[in-house]
Formats: sequence, structure tokens, C-alpha cells
Amino acid sequence: MSEGAERADAIVVGAGLAGLAATAELAEAGKRVLLVEQEPEQSLGGQAHWSLGGLFLVDSPEQRRMGVRDSAELALQDWMGTAGFDRPEDAWPRKWAEAYVDFASGEKYTWLKKMGMAFFPVVGWAERGGHLAGGHGNSVPRFHITWGTGPGVVAPFERRVRAAADRGLVEFRFRHRVDEMVVEGGTVTGVRGTVLAPSDIERGQASNRDTAGGFELSAQAVVVTSGGIGGNIDLVRSNWPERLGEPPKHMLSGVPEHVDGRMLGIAEKSGAQIINRDRMWHYTEGITNWDPIWKRHGIRILPGPSSLWLDATGRRLPAPNFPGFDTLSTLEHIMGSGHEYTWFVLSQKIIEKEFGLSGSEQNPDITGKDLKLVLQRVLPGAPGPVEAFKQHGVDFAVADRLPALIRKMQEIAGDGVLDADTVTREVVARDREMVNDFTKDLQVMSIHNARSYRGDRLGRVATPHQVLDPKAGPLIAVRLHLLTRKTLGGLHTDLDARVLRSDGSPLPGVYAAGEAAGFGGGGVHGYRALEGTFLGGCMFSGRTAGRAAAAALG
Repeated sequence: MSEGAERADAIVVGAGLAGLAATAELAEAGKRVLLVEQEPEQSLGGQAHWSLGGLFLVDSPEQRRMGVRDSAELALQDWMGTAGFDRPEDAWPRKWAEAYVDFASGEKYTWLKKMGMAFFPVVGWAERGGHLAGGHGNSVPRFHITWGTGPGVVAPFERRVRAAADRGLVEFRFRHRVDEMVVEGGTVTGVRGTVLAPSDIERGQASNRDTAGGFELSAQAVVVTSGGIGGNIDLVRSNWPERLGEPPKHMLSGVPEHVDGRMLGIAEKSGAQIINRDRMWHYTEGITNWDPIWKRHGIRILPGPSSLWLDATGRRLPAPNFPGFDTLSTLEHIMGSGHEYTWFVLSQKIIEKEFGLSGSEQNPDITGKDLKLVLQRVLPGAPGPVEAFKQHGVDFAVADRLPALIRKMQEIAGDGVLDADTVTREVVARDREMVNDFTKDLQVMSIHNARSYRGDRLGRVATPHQVLDPKAGPLIAVRLHLLTRKTLGGLHTDLDARVLRSDGSPLPGVYAAGEAAGFGGGGVHGYRALEGTFLGGCMFSGRTAGRAAAAALG
């Protein structure tokens, strides 16, 4: 480390949610922190800003008010059945999973409430599974939407960090791109990199990479919170798991381009171990954003359970590949089908009650904390952002009759694959199952099960009906794309968030948190996620890293 390097107690690389959490803990322990971020200040908060603000909480007051009985034991059963840990390197991820479920069923709720966070009263039911009790999925609703969505999640952590900055304990270094870690005698002592030219782009847009100089920073601890690889399609494809076949040729992006994975490679070059590269969380319900912010910008539909899910040829996807049930199983099926897109077929009655869109900007009522606007969700008609996609989205088709809808679907696809007779047969067959309160169709069973939960019956699941019923129309079809999102693997860490080398020993001076660390341990989710666990994982691992680094600094 050169004599001219700027010095601090700790350097945090990445100003997303995990970085803010780590910085806040370090500063509140009296440590001086340099918060380094390649993007401009308007991007503070990273991907958390764009999120719906969903959080995994166990046995919360909101759950109890909705009649949901949950427990730490049930949540851990669900987590482990979902993760499917099966590798020697899963030892630390498994311990992180146990610690995180304990946190989510204990201190997490009161910790967040003390920071001023509040939650939407109706708890959502994501990743419902469709397997046996010990398999994948949430046995009960656990998806708590933050009042204020993503910005409401970021705000209390940003307040803590800015308050520390006012006290002189935190200094921001925006437009500082780390290019290497400085290693002396096997210990990481700081970072070097490039100062990028100022950028006045809007949040999420691509900033310039023009250089304006260099920098070197020195500290006793470097905390890597730089995020994942979801914006780097080439890196996603190179890490694509063999078990899913050839990587997709076309993917939409759920995150901006600067989510590029650069810092993971830099840490690895400095001696850090990356594990579970092939574990990723990509959504199967992506739609092309008609009003994009970044390149290949896609939005995820958050579906209720009633839409028919058809493959590119018109065949129904097999159980448990129903809307909102098992993302990874659905992805595996799609990648084995020979086609990379699928279809939802539904009615106006379904879209009005069951279609949500992920993202803070797609939910202006909850993001803006506008109770009057939220109450309009119970009125007839689809939510405004959903209706806008229906009107302007290139993936949407609307028609009064099924033959006309199929012709529009064929025009949208343009590849001659969709078979009209197959679509008709699948829709009519499912409709025949809707005339009784009982059925052999597992998806229809799941619809009835969902409506036994008060929250779903009131605001999330349409009354069972035949899709072809004219009173429920018009008919709607939506072409669905694969959508990049989260990196489930990452830097291998112990329970103190210390980054490990390939021999299992800590790399001195380095900690990691958030998506860069697989949300804890290098892969706390295993193969699958239960949803609502990413923001919480950033908070928990960032807090852990900040506290551990502060304690080590003395």
C-alpha cells in the first residue's frame, strides 16, 4: 500500500442495501468508513430500490391477524426442503440458513419496526411449492410487503448512514470503480481503482465509463457488498448449470447493466473462493417492459394461481408448474421443451384480481404510501400498471373468442409453433373441471386451497370460473420470457461473514455480504429461494459483516 493512499478503518465496496447495512453497523461502532460505489449518488440503495419490498417473516403479527399459524420449526423445514443442500461446500450455507430463519422468526421484525418500517396488512403467499411437506415451498403465506416498497426498505438504512456521514464517520466515494484488491503478505489491505467521470443519468440507466483518474484506499477491513451478475448476460450464460441444458439465447434483464459481477472476479483473483456459481434464480414470468429504464428491461408478473400455463406449442405445463408454485421446476421444464418462452391464458376476471407486477415503480400506490390509491385495488378493473401493459405491452393479446386469441398469439410468436387445436383442447379440458367444488386437476385443487386463506380470497385469487365464460371475458394471453434476477452462489463466508479461501481458511482483511456472498455463506438459499428472502438476506448478512468487522478492529 503506497504512502499516499487514503486511510480509514474499513472500506465497503458497493452501496446497495447490504453495503448500507454494513456501513451503518461499522459507523455506529465508532469506525471510520469509506463507502465505495461505481455508480453515481442517485443509485444509492442499489437493486433494493427497484424491489417490491417483500420480506420473509415468521410468526409475525400480520400473519396472526390473517389467521396464519407459523413457527420457526415449520419455516426451517420449508427452507431446508427448498434449498436441497447436497454439496460438501454447503456446510457454511446451511449454518447461515439456520441462523437466518432464527433471525426471521425472532429479532428481525422488532429490529425493522424500531427503524420505522411498516408492512402491508395482507401477507402474500409466494413459491407455494406443490410438493410433499418436506419439499420445496412455503407451507404458509410469509411474503410481507413493506409499506413504501423498495424505497421504504432502503430509507432507514440510508438515514443511518447519512447520519453517520454528518458525524464524520462515513465518506461516500461515488463513481469509484474498484479494479483490484491490494494484498500484502497474504492480507488484503485496501483497494485500487478508477475514478469514473461524473454522470447525471437517472437511476437504473447506464452510466458512462469514461475515466477521470485513479484512486487507492487503505483499511484494516474490506467488506465486499457489490451485488451479483444478473445484468451481465454473458456471465449468466457462462455460469449456466449443465443440469438445465444449453443456456438460453434470449433473456430479459431484471436488473440494470451495472450489476455486472466484476467485483466477484476481483475478489477471487485476490484469493477468495467462490462457490455454487451454477445456482441462480431466474424468473419464468418475465414480460418486455413497454417503458424500459435499462437495456432488455423486463418485469416479472406476480401471478395468482388461476391462469393456464401453456408451453410454446400450446400444451399445459405439468404439475407442480403452476403460476407462483415452483420457479426452478418450471425453468427446468421450459429449458427441456425446446422453446424458451411460454404463455399464460386467462380471463379479464383473473387479471383484475391475480396479476401483480414486481417492482417499486410498478406499484405506485404502495411505494407512495397512498392509502386512497391502494383501496382502488378492490374496485373493478386491473391495477393501472397492469392495464398499461395490457394496452401497450408487446407480449399481450386480447380477444373475445378463443380462435381470435390464438391467432393473435401466433402473430406475437411468429415462429409457427403454437397449435390451435392443442390450445383449444387444453382450455376446454380445464374448463370442464371448474363446474364442481371438487376435481382431479391439481391446479384447480390449489385454487380452492388458496381461497381457504383469507388474504387470497379477499384480494389475490379470483372466484373459480371457466375461462371461456363470456361474463368473465375478454380472453387474454401473455407471452412469458425468462428473466435474469438473482445470483444464489457467491463468495464463501463463515458465520462472521469472513471471506474464505479454497482451503477453508479466512482471507485476512476481507468480509462479504449480500448477493456477492450468496446472501450469506456463498449460497444460503441452496438451489431455490422462498421469496422475500433477498432483501432480508442483504440486511442480515450486511449487519453481520459490519458487526464482525467492527469487533475485529477493536
